[in-house]
Amino acid sequence: MEGEVYLTEEDLVRIADHLAIPAADFERKSVHRTARSLRLRKPPDRQCLFLRDNRCSIHPVKPVQCRVFPFWPENIKSAEAWNETAQRCPGMNKGELVQIEIAQKQADEMLRAYPQMYP
Repeated sequence: MEGEVYLTEEDLVRIADHLAIPAADFERKSVHRTARSLRLRKPPDRQCLFLRDNRCSIHPVKPVQCRVFPFWPENIKSAEAWNETAQRCPGMNKGELVQIEIAQKQADEMLRAYPQMYP
């Protein structure tokens, strides 16, 4: 998927702890902070700094955005939106069916984590 990987303050601390480095060092080297958001710096050769061999190298502590995907508010708002995203993501529509209530809880977590993205 194309796009930025946004972080919450909690994500930043959790990832730094997982990497066993001070949060300030992790932020200085790997995070871009603006007045409205935190996001991982994107390396030129891949989508995400932590993507290794098509796998997340920080899976146990991955950011909220990554953990709740594909149940983002914009993806579950309609069948059309869901299907459009599924065309770009080979993992969608595979595996067990997820009840809409669970998908909505995940979307709500995204809304809470990134309120600046969903005014």
